[in-house]
Amino acid sequence: MIALKDVEFWFIVGSQYLYGAEALEQVAAHAEKMADGFNAAGRLPGRVVYKLVATTSDAIEQVIDDANHDKKCAGIITWMHTFSPSKMWIRGLGKLQKPYLHLHTQFNREIPNEAIDMDFMNLNQSAHGDREHGFIGARMRLPRKVVVGYWEDAAVQKKMAGWMRTAYGVLASRKVKIARFSDNMRDVAVTEGDKVETQIKFGWSVNTYPVGELVTYIDKVTETEIDARMKEYEKKYTMHTDDVDSVRYQAKMEIAMENFLVQGEFDGFVNHFDDLYGMEQLPGLATQNLTAQGYGFGPEGDWKVAALASVMKYIAQGEDKGTALMEDYTYNFTAHGESLILGAHMLEVCPSVAADRPRIEVHPLGIGGKAAPARLVFEGKAGSAVTASLIDMGGRMRLIVSDVEAVKPILPMPNLPVARVMWKPLPNLETAAEAWIIAGGAHHSVLSYSVTAEQLADWAEIMDIEFVHITRDTDIAKFKQNLLLADIAWKFR
Repeated sequence: MIALKDVEFWFIVGSQYLYGAEALEQVAAHAEKMADGFNAAGRLPGRVVYKLVATTSDAIEQVIDDANHDKKCAGIITWMHTFSPSKMWIRGLGKLQKPYLHLHTQFNREIPNEAIDMDFMNLNQSAHGDREHGFIGARMRLPRKVVVGYWEDAAVQKKMAGWMRTAYGVLASRKVKIARFSDNMRDVAVTEGDKVETQIKFGWSVNTYPVGELVTYIDKVTETEIDARMKEYEKKYTMHTDDVDSVRYQAKMEIAMENFLVQGEFDGFVNHFDDLYGMEQLPGLATQNLTAQGYGFGPEGDWKVAALASVMKYIAQGEDKGTALMEDYTYNFTAHGESLILGAHMLEVCPSVAADRPRIEVHPLGIGGKAAPARLVFEGKAGSAVTASLIDMGGRMRLIVSDVEAVKPILPMPNLPVARVMWKPLPNLETAAEAWIIAGGAHHSVLSYSVTAEQLADWAEIMDIEFVHITRDTDIAKFKQNLLLADIAWKFR
């Protein structure tokens, strides 16, 4: 997969021949200066590449064909410097397969009081040129991001940067591969789903590989390789156990899984504690260290959460403040709307969400019938975050996102040997949990301190799936009504 810093976003500027060659030369010069300014500012994660001043249907169709086929191009950015008749955009936009941002700005920040004349007015027509362009996007029902403001402003570039990350997530999603080392946990409903539909919608390839095949990889790992991985653990984590053999076996499993994932070009994986034939332990520390490298993971065979975690880690690439598998475990109910959720999992929470240096510990698991596995134990960091759940509604997919405020755990919980994060869902636990359950949100989710609800909403729009957002303003009556209306609308799409 191309790194985010190496992808391109093609800047296509609209105009027409009406204004003459000299005006078009000025438009091109302004566009080049803007592209250079975007790249020099250092706020955008990808590179803006000025492509052309679009003045004909043929030119627009050609540049969009080129964008569709260029593997480095993650999306297009359009801006109308002058009035660009939008019928000439129809053929090209109708073929567009990449994410699309419409930047509504203008080259000059302010109106030049004494310098403004008809020549200036003819050249600087973004205020109504972009409205013409906006109409054709609406008329063609195209998924697009609209960003409004002066192009040099940090706030505008921040919005552009967020969209760029989403566009990169779309690019990555088209090639996401998940290895299933087990089937779904028996009789569980929410972890099931239509793998064919998700490959059509998202590009995700999800296939099963026998645990026995993974065991052959485990058997090939050498003691020298394990020694090297143990040194990595000692640099990153605090050893808080005398059971070195258990830790070494986790290192052995990690190396084997990494070899398997690298050779198959996988982005994530799943396993299940009931399907460990030939393995001595359930991967704990092994899984956690792999997810810290960027792999997505789903427990109990939950391939949807593994793939979603992978996509979200791609979106957060380069500035990930923490993105991890999460599971709602238990509540701390208090008065005055301050109730909290304790999120955790048996073994596999990614250490990217840790507040401090994680500890390696070994404890019995209590299920699965295998040896006590080593795992990382830590408290999660405080901060604003989201939890996201992707569910199959039968015939369509629904992405549910909840805004949360993570807090330092209010209890030490000395006898709970798992990684844990504590958070307050907005507006409060009672309302947010009710909305989550009404919408069908799963018990597994992806917690991220980096990926925003806006980015996930943009991703859902590009992918043409339903998006549900639980916020500090959520009202249950309105929430139910919106779900009902969405259900009706999606049945007729």
